[in-house]
Amino acid sequence: MTVSEQTKTVRTARLGFVFLGIVLIAVNLRVAFVSVGPVLSDISSEFGWSASTAGLLTGLPLICFAVFSPAAPGVARRLGLDRALWVSLLLLLVGILTRSVPVEAAVWAGTVLIGTGIAFLNVLLPSLVKRDLPSRVSQVTGVYTAIQGAVSAVGAAVVVPIAQATPYGWRLALGVWAGLALIALAVLLPHLRARSAGPNDGGGRAVRYRSPWKSALGWQVTLFMGLQSLAFFVMITWLPAIEHDQGLSAITSGLHTSVWLLVGVGASLTAGAVLHRTSDQRPVALASSLLAFCAYAGLALAPQLSLLWVVVGAAGCGSLIVIGLSLFSLRTEHHDQAAELSGMAQSIGYGIAAVGPVAFGALHDASGGWTVPLLAGAGLMLVLCVTAVLSGRNRFIG
Repeated sequence: MTVSEQTKTVRTARLGFVFLGIVLIAVNLRVAFVSVGPVLSDISSEFGWSASTAGLLTGLPLICFAVFSPAAPGVARRLGLDRALWVSLLLLLVGILTRSVPVEAAVWAGTVLIGTGIAFLNVLLPSLVKRDLPSRVSQVTGVYTAIQGAVSAVGAAVVVPIAQATPYGWRLALGVWAGLALIALAVLLPHLRARSAGPNDGGGRAVRYRSPWKSALGWQVTLFMGLQSLAFFVMITWLPAIEHDQGLSAITSGLHTSVWLLVGVGASLTAGAVLHRTSDQRPVALASSLLAFCAYAGLALAPQLSLLWVVVGAAGCGSLIVIGLSLFSLRTEHHDQAAELSGMAQSIGYGIAAVGPVAFGALHDASGGWTVPLLAGAGLMLVLCVTAVLSGRNRFIG
């Protein structure tokens, strides 16, 4: 084997391991907190919680995403990106185990640790893709987004059977997901890099990139991320209630939720493949935003076609999350800058997403129905269309 062949083999093996690491991180990104919903009534019964207290538990990870995301880039600069990701996985593991301790305070503490660990992973994973797979950003993002969606769907489906099959109930059903984090930690541990130096000009002189907080493009990407997150979380929170008021059974609504998750996985893969083949993200971003608009407007004006709007909305939201995550890399020039944009956009974005379902419910209570909040959501999706065009332009933050 020639030297060039050996070099190519080593590079291929390294990129293969990078992709494996991304997959192992992706399977941990959502399942630890989406699996709470199906057993939330069991947790509430054990501790005597009210509905609002139970709702706070499910919303706490989103609050952690908003609060702790801006800190992730600084941690990555101090520890190095690879070490920061590993420590974030360790934080997630500790959080999952703590949440299963038979003490009420441990449930809250563990949930905060889970939210913090996932917040860091959410922010830093796009930076890893930017650093090690810069020519396949959208494609890889589509794959890992689809994987996390598929794993979360499986988790939501099996958590109740696990809880019912064991005397440890919901604690074991939620604690088993520590196994996924443990596998990722074990595989990634031998390959941790030393703390890497910051960006430089090739002569050892540090290069300072423009902060996305001071960039109009950075704010456009941030608003896009926030509105697409709102589109997803409002729909996934309130769709069962909307369909129930339209006369659909709980079984049918549950089936529609499964359809939403499956279509979203397919849409994520498709969006990643399409984005990989174009340098202009505006057409895909605008088309996906229009699908989200149609879903909200359709549920308001033609609710009898709810399955159609579920498919349309899932296709739009499944594509939008891939576009949003890809923009962190596509609009920046270095993985450190990508991490900073990711931290900014996910902090504000998940803050918007956390407020969305609450405001949507308040509009329902004030208006006495779902038409007004759905039309308000459709209006926000039109704003999303504008941000899709602005943030999708092929340019960089300086």
